[in-house]
Order: sequence, then C-alpha cells, then structure tokens
Amino acid sequence: MTDQTLPQLPLPSSWRPLRLQTLVILRWLAVIGQTIGVLFVNWGLGFPLPLFECLALIGLSAAFNIGLAIRHGPHYRLSSRIAALQLAFDLCQLGGLLALTGGLENPFALLLLAPVSVSATSLPKRQAFLVALLAAVIASVLAILHLPLPWEPDQHIVFNRIYVIGIWVSIICGVVFISAYTNRVAHDSRQIADALAATELALSRREQLSALDGLAAAAAHELGTPLSTIALAAKEMRAEVDKDSQLAEDVELIIAQAARCRAILAKLRNLGSEPADLFAEAPLPDILDEVARPHEGRGKVILFDAAETAGPPPVFPRSVGLLYGLGNLIENATDFAAQTVRIESGWDQHAITVSIIDDGKGFAPELIARLGEPYLTSRPRDPAGSDAHQPGGLGLGIFIAKTLLERTGARLTFDNAKPSGHARVRITWSRSAIE
Repeated sequence: MTDQTLPQLPLPSSWRPLRLQTLVILRWLAVIGQTIGVLFVNWGLGFPLPLFECLALIGLSAAFNIGLAIRHGPHYRLSSRIAALQLAFDLCQLGGLLALTGGLENPFALLLLAPVSVSATSLPKRQAFLVALLAAVIASVLAILHLPLPWEPDQHIVFNRIYVIGIWVSIICGVVFISAYTNRVAHDSRQIADALAATELALSRREQLSALDGLAAAAAHELGTPLSTIALAAKEMRAEVDKDSQLAEDVELIIAQAARCRAILAKLRNLGSEPADLFAEAPLPDILDEVARPHEGRGKVILFDAAETAGPPPVFPRSVGLLYGLGNLIENATDFAAQTVRIESGWDQHAITVSIIDDGKGFAPELIARLGEPYLTSRPRDPAGSDAHQPGGLGLGIFIAKTLLERTGARLTFDNAKPSGHARVRITWSRSAIE
C-alpha cells in the first residue's frame, strides 16, 4: 500500500490538568516551613511577633489542605480555574503572614514568587496572568500596609524607603519575568512533548498499516489453494446431483460464495496498486453506487441521499483501499439494519462527508469510544452457539475499513443517530487531500 495522506492526528492539549496531590504536597511543605520559621523567630531568636495570628493563618492553610484531600482524594485532576483559585489562596495566606511580620522588609517576601512560578509552568496563559497580577497587587499592598518587622525588643529597626521600593521593584520584575518567560518556555516544552506524542502515534499507525499489508498478503496466499479445492469439489458435486433438488441449490451457493471469497482475496492482493482498474477516477456518487450494489440483494433497502451542494461532485481515485473500506462499512450496516440503510453524502469547498446509517439497534454505548480497534466486536464468535443467520466475526472488519480509509486521508467518527439506535458512521475528507 502507499500512503496518500496520513490521518490528521489531534495534538494533546498544551495544558495538562494538575493533580490535586501536587498542590497539596507543595502546600504541606509551605506549612511546615512557615511553622518552623515562626516558632524559630519567636522562641529561638526571641523576637516578639503576633504568634497566635501567624499560627492561625498557618492552621487555616493546613485545614484547607486536609479538607481538599478528604473531599477529592490525591489523584483528583484540577481544572485550570480551580488550580488558579488554590494558588490565589496560597498567595493571600502568604501575604497575610508577611503583613504580620514586616511586609516587604521580611526577607521571606521572595516566596511570593513561588505560586507565580507554579502557575506559569502549569496553567494556561490567562490563569497564569491573573495569578501574577494578584501577586503584584499583594506586593504593592505589603509595601505600604504591614506590621513592624520582628526584631530585638529594645531596638527599633528602620529601613530606608528607597530600599523598600527596591525590594518591591525586584519582586514585580520577578513576577513579570516568571509569568512571561517561564510560561513561554514551559509552553514550548509542552508543544515539543505533544509533537513527540503525535509522532509516536503516527509511527504506531504506520506499523499497524505495515502489519495489515503483511496480513492481507498472507491471507491471500494461504487461502487461495483451499478455496480452489472447495470450488473444484463443489463443481464435481454439481455434476452428480439432481438439478431440481435442494442439494443442488446448496452446491450452487457454495460455488457462489467460494467465488466471492476468491474475489475478496484478489482485492487483498491488489491493495498495493494505485488504481483499481482502468478507470482510475470516478465521482463520489458513482463510487458509492458501485460499492453498495453487491449488497442490494440481501433483503435490506439501501437509500442514497445527496445533500444540496454547489458545484460538481468530487472525483476520487478508485483505489482498492477506498472501495474495500466503503464496501465493508456498507456491508456491516446491512448486516445490522432492520430494514433500511441510508447513505448520505455532501460536499463543499472545504470538506467531503459520507454518512452510513442503518435503522438497527445502534452501537453499544460502551463500545463507541473504542470502535476501530482490532478484535472489538459485538457479534457472536461461536457459530455453534449462535444463530447461523446472524453475522459473526473476529472484530477486524471495522478496523480494516477504518485503516484503509484513513490512508486515503479520511477521518471516521462513530455514533448513534437516535437515542434508540440507528448506528451512524461519518467519513470526512478534506477537499485539499483529495484534489
């Protein structure tokens, strides 16, 4: 097979939700550090400070941590808004503690940059900007409103106003630098990781396609001889049985199905060829009519519905992969339809869409997200334990059809057209990928 267009792979989001455990651990570290610092200043150095108020603020942070852990659990994923609110709480708690212990004159005022750093590396730009803005506001308030810095009781320490302004400027510069530069670096790093993940996914898909090539060739080679033997034996039986008997009808059915299997194997052998036959291209309605025609005699009505669109129908290369993939999906629809299969098509300047809808029970809700994976099926696999007239299989049909159609540049989505059922497969091509 040759790839015409690799399927467009959705990139993961550039922002990944934070685990609650991450912020909880950081907050516990802050609580421990703040407690040790306050107790050491008060008892170790003997500097008087509002101990009760400081411990109350630290206790509030600890209680907040315990409440979050009990309510959500450590593995809970935070939305960007909730994560930003928690970091805002940490900033306000730290700002209150600094206001009780000297404001910007306290050397630990530098810790205001910690929540800003966390937000810049882990939150989207808008939330990171709001957290940085809050840090700048708190630093500005602390420069004016605060209690005296804890110091020797018989000494009164006074800092020059220019020095305090310098501290304020340095903190504002740190906030701006971290929120802008660090956020940008973290964003670029996430983009590189996303691109790597998309590349790995594309390589994995190429490996699946290569394996499918080998599987098709092996199946065509291994099954060719047994099918020829079956066809030969059936033809010999046809010569020996009464033409008007029931057994003759069964023999004719065996011969017809063996011929169909050989035709399928011939398609598998030709999956690597560009055109399916001498007519290398055909309009979309003609292709849909061609792949649906073999299934019209299976007791189900196949309806075609072309949307009102401007311009001529798109022209597709008649590759075997395209014909086989569409035909397989229509065959599945006729297997599970109650009475009718509807094939809807439409196109505009940007996209081409084909929807295959049956009036059956629809896809099982628990399987919709996984449709297209190999060996995933709701059909009975044990012929001895199921109705012989019901379809059965190994769950490879949709996988093969999806893989072949994606090689033509298509994107497939599976859902139910109605709450009561009606399975729908929507196939979408970019107009540029086809033309």
